[in-house]
Amino acid sequence: MAGNGTMTFTDANFENEVLKSSVPVVVDFWAEWCSPCRALAPTIDELATEFAGRAKVGKLDIDSNQQIAVKFNIQSIPTILVFKDGQVARKAMGVRPKKALADMVAEVL
Repeated sequence: MAGNGTMTFTDANFENEVLKSSVPVVVDFWAEWCSPCRALAPTIDELATEFAGRAKVGKLDIDSNQQIAVKFNIQSIPTILVFKDGQVARKAMGVRPKKALADMVAEVL
């Protein structure tokens, strides 16, 4: 459930793709059964296009990748974490307007 520019993060690739990334990374913690997550999906895809080359944008399915969800204490979804230099720089919970999420990403660029 990811668009062309939207990455898929997993327990296996999270360290290399997110924590060791040289650019900021937006991670949408979601699940297939979550209606608000599905509603947010097009916005995440738009962010991936808008920030292409400047930031990575992707999704992590919490049902398939519980280790990372537990590590970052994800208790409700959707939760958006923006990582910079391997650390959580910004956090948003719930469905947010695209502008609010884009502003959050722009702040860490």
